[in-house]
Order: sequence, then C-alpha cells, then structure tokens
Amino acid sequence: MKCLLVHPRHCLGVALTRLAESRSDITFAPLEQLPDAATLAALGADAVIVPPLSDPGQAEPAEVYAHCDHVEALIDLCRQQQIALIWCVSDTLFEDGADTPIDETTMPAPRDETLRRLVTTGERLRAHPRHLVLRLGPLFGLDGEDSWLGPLIEALCGGEATRSAQDLIVCPTSVSAVARALCGILLQLDSGASAWGTYHLCGVEPISRYTFVSVVRTQLATRLEGVGQPAELGELKALNQHHDTPLRRVLDCRRLLDVFGIHQKAWRVELGLMLDSWCQQHYGSQEAVAER
Repeated sequence: MKCLLVHPRHCLGVALTRLAESRSDITFAPLEQLPDAATLAALGADAVIVPPLSDPGQAEPAEVYAHCDHVEALIDLCRQQQIALIWCVSDTLFEDGADTPIDETTMPAPRDETLRRLVTTGERLRAHPRHLVLRLGPLFGLDGEDSWLGPLIEALCGGEATRSAQDLIVCPTSVSAVARALCGILLQLDSGASAWGTYHLCGVEPISRYTFVSVVRTQLATRLEGVGQPAELGELKALNQHHDTPLRRVLDCRRLLDVFGIHQKAWRVELGLMLDSWCQQHYGSQEAVAER
C-alpha cells in the first residue's frame, strides 16, 4: 500500500515513516506541496494522510486557516481521483470537554471561531465517500515537530521552569502507538474493509497535564541517576486555568476497537520505552557508562 504523507516532519509523520521502514506492506512518501490532479494521479497513491495541528486553540488563526484550506483542497483532489483521505485532528476541538468520555458520534461545538473553522473542514471531509477522521489525544514523542516529549526533556535538562495546567484532564497519546494503529487501519481499509468515518484514539488513563509532566520529570531523573548523570532538572509550576472545576477532555475509543480490533495503549508504558530510548541514545547503557 502506498500512502502520501502531508507534513512529513511532523512527529506523526516521523513515526509513520520509521515504522514503514520495518515493514514491506506499506510505504509513506512525502507530499511537500499541494499537487494538481494530474500529479496526484501519477503518484499512484492509495491514501493521503494529514497529521494534526497539535493545539489549534493556541495556534495563530492564520496557521489554522491555512491548514484548513490545504485540507479542503485535498478533499476535492482526492474525491476526483477516488483516493482515501485520512485527517488527524486534535481533541481540543472539544473546547469545553465533558464529564464523561466523548463518543465518536459527538460533534464538536467550540465557541472559538478558529476552532469552528476546523469543524467546518471536518464536515466537508465527511462528504467524501473514502474518508477517515481520527481524533487524537495530546501526542507525545521524542522527535519531529509538535512532539511534546522531546522538547519537554530538553527544557527539563536545561534547568528551565515548566508551567502546565493541573486542572486540564487529558489522555496523553504516544505517537508510536498512533502510527501502529494507523498502519493497521490503512491496511484493513486497503483489504476491502468498508469502515470509513470518524474514530477516536488516545492513551489509557486520564491525567492532568501537570501530573503527566511530573511523571516525565520523575522518571527522567530516575534514569539519569541510573546512568550516573546529574539530575538537576528544571522545576515544575502548576497552572489553574478553569476556575473551580477541572476541564476533562477524554475520548471514548470503543468504536476503533469494535471495528478494527485496535486497543488503546497505556501511555505510561509507552512513555517508559521512549525515556529508555532517549537515555540509550544520549548515554548508552548503564553498563557502558560504568566502564568509562
């Protein structure tokens, strides 16, 4: 299966490309700019994938509008060529959150005009017979744009103070887990599964953003001490942004399991693997450090 990847330097694009290197049944080629119909047809792709804007509620409106314009142009091209279009989008569309997990059938109704523009794009995409909207929890990874974890580690190791909301409850989502899930979805669709539509994917265990950052700091310090490195990490500062009631933004992912058999992954396990990988890359194994 051949897929075209918009914004390949995004952390999800990096994870998909890396995963494909270990497989022979799927490839991801970069699509650096919007093609015309003839060029798209000549590329012979089965699907086009668009990674998400990490936090459109905090992005410049011009960036969000440009993203939407690009996606809507791709919708028209993909419909003409009968190519599947997969659009990944942040859970921040659910601006006010919900007391219970948010079902896939729930339509976002943000007050913010910029976020409403994304909702309009989603409605246009759903008119394409071969579409997939994948709503994601906050992505974390080691490298690529919008990777969250990589820049957080750098800030902590650099002694920078990190501010994070303790009254925003989310489900951190490993970019590696999303890449694996997306490959499974794409291959099932390519094999004839007629399961187009909207799906949710996020990590297991709701947690505040502040607590997630605290877990990263604690586990990073433990690993640095294990390889004999000083662990004077930057301080954490808690923010309260939602008055007396924490805002919960938790996605219900049952439909992804029911339709494609894809389970949510525990973000704590995925985080541990990434931190192990980071320490291995920077310091080698504990045994290697001891021999120096």
